Amino acid sequence: MYEDKELQEYRDLLKTPDHFEEGFSWKTVVGSIFIGFLMMPGSMYLQLVIGQGIGPAARWVTIILFAELAKRSYSELKQQEIFLLYYMAGAALATPFQGLLWSQYLVQSDAARMLGLTEFIPAWIAPSVDSESLMQRTFFHRDWMIPILLLVGTQIIQRIDQFGLGYALYRITSDVEKLPFPMAPVAALGTMALAESTEERKKSWKWRVFSIGGVIGLAFGAIYVVLPTLSGLILMEPIRLIPIPWIELTGHTEDFLPAVATGIQLDLGLVFIGMVLPFWAVIGGLVGLLITVAANPVLHHFGILTRWHPGMETVDTVFANNFDFYLSFSIGLGLSIAFIGIWHVIRSFKKSSAQQRGTLKDLFHPPPGRGDFNFWISIGIYVFSTSSYVLLCVWLVPNFPWIFFLLYGFIYTPIVSYITARMEGIAGQFVSLPLVREASFIMGAKYFGYQGIEIWYAPIPIHNYGEATVNFRQIELTGTSIRGIIKSEIVVFPVVMTASLLFSQFIWRLAPIPSNAYPYAQELWHLQALNTLLMQTSTLEGNSLFYQALNWVYVVAGMGLGVVTYSILIMMGLPILLVYGMVRGLGQSTPHGLILEVVGALLGRFYFYKRYGSMWRQYAPVLLAGFSCGMGLTGMFAMGVTLILKSLGRLAY
Repeated sequence: MYEDKELQEYRDLLKTPDHFEEGFSWKTVVGSIFIGFLMMPGSMYLQLVIGQGIGPAARWVTIILFAELAKRSYSELKQQEIFLLYYMAGAALATPFQGLLWSQYLVQSDAARMLGLTEFIPAWIAPSVDSESLMQRTFFHRDWMIPILLLVGTQIIQRIDQFGLGYALYRITSDVEKLPFPMAPVAALGTMALAESTEERKKSWKWRVFSIGGVIGLAFGAIYVVLPTLSGLILMEPIRLIPIPWIELTGHTEDFLPAVATGIQLDLGLVFIGMVLPFWAVIGGLVGLLITVAANPVLHHFGILTRWHPGMETVDTVFANNFDFYLSFSIGLGLSIAFIGIWHVIRSFKKSSAQQRGTLKDLFHPPPGRGDFNFWISIGIYVFSTSSYVLLCVWLVPNFPWIFFLLYGFIYTPIVSYITARMEGIAGQFVSLPLVREASFIMGAKYFGYQGIEIWYAPIPIHNYGEATVNFRQIELTGTSIRGIIKSEIVVFPVVMTASLLFSQFIWRLAPIPSNAYPYAQELWHLQALNTLLMQTSTLEGNSLFYQALNWVYVVAGMGLGVVTYSILIMMGLPILLVYGMVRGLGQSTPHGLILEVVGALLGRFYFYKRYGSMWRQYAPVLLAGFSCGMGLTGMFAMGVTLILKSLGRLAY
């Protein structure tokens, strides 16, 4: 694993700097307000319309705007200031109150009524279906007071929590164990594209590549986002030259590919993503997907995929297949990936020599200037935040055995987080044990007498902090002090909460969610609600639909196939990322977006890499950043026109 060639190329993209700065200034404060009140509504709107926000685009637009303002003020943004704007934009676009839009839909959904769960959804998640607030489509109502207060409280804990166990594991894996974190430079590179002076831009490739991606994004966004949005304001039906979210082909292939969801998502951004992702990871996912495409007709023929019938489209096909087979099979595959990750962690200890590793002294003496705080403070933050989650859960779900909450927070979470942190540090892979949370809920219902579904909505202290180590490594690679990150969090939090609530309310008042005004939500939220609520029936008495869907034979088959496939591929000496991609791809998924990802991976590997050599690894993330910026600009324009015209339409003259 240490010698994987492709991983080595990613590791070598950036070197650790020896100089760090906070980057926090009035520019970042103004930037957070700009992002929260101008970028956030566009991101929320696009998430409901096309299924993806403008997170990356908002970051680049903000950086470009402030860079130009700085230039006209005869000053320039430092690299650390640019990264801090980038970081704050990501935090500001989290849109926590958008979750309330999902909650209001869930309590009124056909899926909840069909499964008989409407009356069991707790009032601290969403008001009951007969609440006036749902009919008036407003969050400014007393029935929403408890859900909003609970959301704000958990958000405060989460903001503090990220500097707890995640930071402690970063210190252990990066400073003591000296792991390389191969995928961190990919994300850090994009933020550095704009951290150049005017003179440097004339000589550098970064600004030129970013601009090319931006122009492509503007052109595609005009067709993909602006045209259907603006035409929908004028005409009865919007003009969509490119279908959103995808071209549905299941009905055309059902004769020779029964029980297979087929289609193609014509989002050009997927091509750029395929160029950035490791080539063998994308190809591995394609191989695994092709296996499932071949397997589904066989499974249907032998009476395993029984709920599928001709005439079903993608959403219904995926749900029916999940119920019959893939729910159980995917659990087994997830277990196999987790076991493989644990095995690699154990193996990596044996392969790493004492010369590669640091000492415990490095844990308490970090590099100077990086802005680190005491290791034991991070442990204290972890204990405080986890204890807060435990107390909240005991208060919200008093009938559930409290011992489970302690086991989640203080036993399971540290173990799986450390395993993931090492896998991210070695191979850039995320590790998770599937359905641990769900299995414990079912155990609580079966053996401890718990009945209800409140536990599914409680802030359970099951977290995987291993992924946070990559974020801290990105901060380090850009030369940004952690103290600047802490200050930015303090500033951005009230902006996020205020803007998110106001614009969630505004967008909901414009039209019901989901509806024709929000095509992505209308297309996919029903499937998401069915999958979510199906699982929740397992903690209610009676013949649970989840128990009907769960088949332990299929679980064992998935686990066995995952381990065997991995072992065979490893013995053949294939790249580690191909192995992980293929094992993950064996679970049922829709091929709609993967097709263009593969196109991007093939273009990057066999055309651009041959033409530009190893520099293509640096070009690709900057090109993707530019494309995201261009798409974001078109999305902001479309959203602005839509919100203005619809707001005027609601005014009484």
